[in-house]
Amino acid sequence: MKSALSKLLQPQIAALKVLVVDDDQHMRKVVRTMLNAIGVNTVYEAGDGATGLEAIRKNYPDLVIVDWEMPNIDGAQFVRMVRSPGTFPVPDVPIIMLSGHGDRWRVVEAARIGAHEYLLKPVSIQALHDRIVAIIGKPRPTVQLDGYYGPLPRRLVVLDDPNRDDVEAVN
Repeated sequence: MKSALSKLLQPQIAALKVLVVDDDQHMRKVVRTMLNAIGVNTVYEAGDGATGLEAIRKNYPDLVIVDWEMPNIDGAQFVRMVRSPGTFPVPDVPIIMLSGHGDRWRVVEAARIGAHEYLLKPVSIQALHDRIVAIIGKPRPTVQLDGYYGPLPRRLVVLDDPNRDDVEAVN
């Protein structure tokens, strides 16, 4: 069931140019199929990080979905390279990190390096759709803070749990 915001954003979703960067050809096809089902008409693909960086320079996508684990340039290195204003031509492009690992440290690291969203494989169409709606429906401005360049971090709250001394991000 689509929300009112989702219905309102459907023309913008249809107009999106999305780049999928994943070394697994089958996974690229799965993500492409899901994007098409969501209504995205233009999907570019890259089989590795270097090709993905070049595809951003060439196609100027509106959104990038990148796998965490790839040979040579992995997803984290890829995000760091993109989030280099002055060096990379499109440092503000929204990025969704895709991973088969749900480790908390990976989610925190993805946010710390400037990914907009984090999706765990296997990905559902609904989860992908929700992340896209969050990115285009509630855009966060790009900021530069103490070595960080990326979307304005979400509000942080400290959990009142004596066994934890970390910080949680909440919407």
